[in-house]
Amino acid sequence: MLRLLFFILIARPLVFIFLGLNVRHAQRMPKAGPAIIVANHNSHLDTLVLTTLFPLKLLPSIRPVAAVDYFTKSKTLAWFTTHIINAIFIDRDLTASRDPLSDVHGALAQGDIVILYPEGSRGEPERLATFKGGVARLAKQHPDIPVVPIFFHGLGKALPKDDWLPVPFFIDVFVGDPIYFSGNRKQFMNVINEQMQGLAKEGNFPVWD
Repeated sequence: MLRLLFFILIARPLVFIFLGLNVRHAQRMPKAGPAIIVANHNSHLDTLVLTTLFPLKLLPSIRPVAAVDYFTKSKTLAWFTTHIINAIFIDRDLTASRDPLSDVHGALAQGDIVILYPEGSRGEPERLATFKGGVARLAKQHPDIPVVPIFFHGLGKALPKDDWLPVPFFIDVFVGDPIYFSGNRKQFMNVINEQMQGLAKEGNFPVWD
């Protein structure tokens, strides 16, 4: 109930009224899970915006992936990330014996929509980085689940890295065609990165400094 109230009373007004949102190709958004969303990552607002793109009835099944070392630094942040964002925590320590994606596999198995940021961390504002290969490992084990690329423009200005007070920059969202694992990890990553670059070019945005 707290999560529902947060998105109705705070997140949606922030995104749709304070910032403003223009979604291109909204018909490509998954209508139900399981599904994997991959997006560029410039801001703490990325997850809020992505979640508002879905109808409220899907809210319980939307599971963003969050780094446990960052989002459990304080009890307040850990509580918010767990109970309001409904995140799946992963350990970025690759030396750990447990598969860091095991909880993600479980979420997909129960029909959830998982949100990933394959750049690895928030990058430079409005700079698209090449996606890392972890998403290919995940897709390889779930070849029948669609991977939907989404490109954001504007969130790096609205709330850039290390800032906590949003400013009202208009946000553009470009939804790509769903991609399925092809059997070859390198080819799969090439398709994702090429589609992300194509979505970025579609907006024809000037370089932001």
